[in-house]
Amino acid sequence: QPGHLRQASAGETRLLRCSHGDDEWYAKLAWRARDGWRALSRRAGEELYTESGVVWFARRADGWERRSAAVLAGLDIPHEIWEPARAARMFPGFRGDDLAFALWEPRAGVLRARRAVQVTAGLAQDAGVRLVRGRAEPYGGAAVRVGGEVIRADRVVWAVGAWLPEVFPEVARIVDLTVTRQDTLHFAAPAEWALPPVPAWMDYDGSMYGHGDLGGAGMKVTSDEEGPPYEPEDGDRRVSARGERAARAYLERRFPALAGANVLLGQVCQYALTPDAEWIIAEVAERTWVLGGDSGHGFKHAPALAAYVLAVLNGERAPETRFGLHGRAPTRGLRTSGSTDLSSGVKGDLDS
Repeated sequence: QPGHLRQASAGETRLLRCSHGDDEWYAKLAWRARDGWRALSRRAGEELYTESGVVWFARRADGWERRSAAVLAGLDIPHEIWEPARAARMFPGFRGDDLAFALWEPRAGVLRARRAVQVTAGLAQDAGVRLVRGRAEPYGGAAVRVGGEVIRADRVVWAVGAWLPEVFPEVARIVDLTVTRQDTLHFAAPAEWALPPVPAWMDYDGSMYGHGDLGGAGMKVTSDEEGPPYEPEDGDRRVSARGERAARAYLERRFPALAGANVLLGQVCQYALTPDAEWIIAEVAERTWVLGGDSGHGFKHAPALAAYVLAVLNGERAPETRFGLHGRAPTRGLRTSGSTDLSSGVKGDLDS
């Protein structure tokens, strides 16, 4: 079902931002995707993208945020460098004594992820797409078997998220794709924490991100660090005590007024990750393609990524080499996760 709670884009929200360290390709794609999301909102007649702005908390003067700012400047994407005190004025309560500066992206914001999936599916059906519900399996060549029905096509694109290792185990082995558990939490917050005017925020070196209260769902605070291995079909969907402690520790450090806030919403989602966070866009058999490995930074690109994949399928361009079926060297920088230690930058006992 479109928007079902186990899919990769089932969370209430995702962030749209153009900063990607020193990578220009993704920055340009995100900027184009912004136009696509705004167009979809107009077509749907409802706000699917709230352009609240995103502020990055830079802990180092010459770190990831500084490299991102240089790329944004080269692409003429709006941004500003702020003193920490200027960032503090964006929040009702804030501690920034550990920050070197803040990077402000005024044309970034928050996507209503789950709702956007439902709206897109509805528009597709209105345009004549037939939605088939069931467990889908490859069926030799460009065909899909769903239950007792075999559906044939000119081309098939498998975009199965965390189920990719099950459906195409050989692809997962080649690129060393892993599936991890990610805890997402929203906390009760007073009216002054509403988004907007409170913006979305990211802490690259702390591997935390979130945003103000959007539509009554609460203040989002969650970690982008890789969680433990996860099985998406039958894995426990209850937020872990460890995940809640990490989020609360960050609240205490950065937004102390909310340190004792109640949890309004907790969700377990899953990442399907390649070691370098580059996507997989590859033809794995004749007229059969796989699209995956995009968790953690893929959703915001969706409108522009769809156009890119369509151009590849139509033979108008070849996919970037970075997306091919080959081994990947572990790197960081495309996601908001600059740390691999869940206790990085926060206080509190985070033992499991």
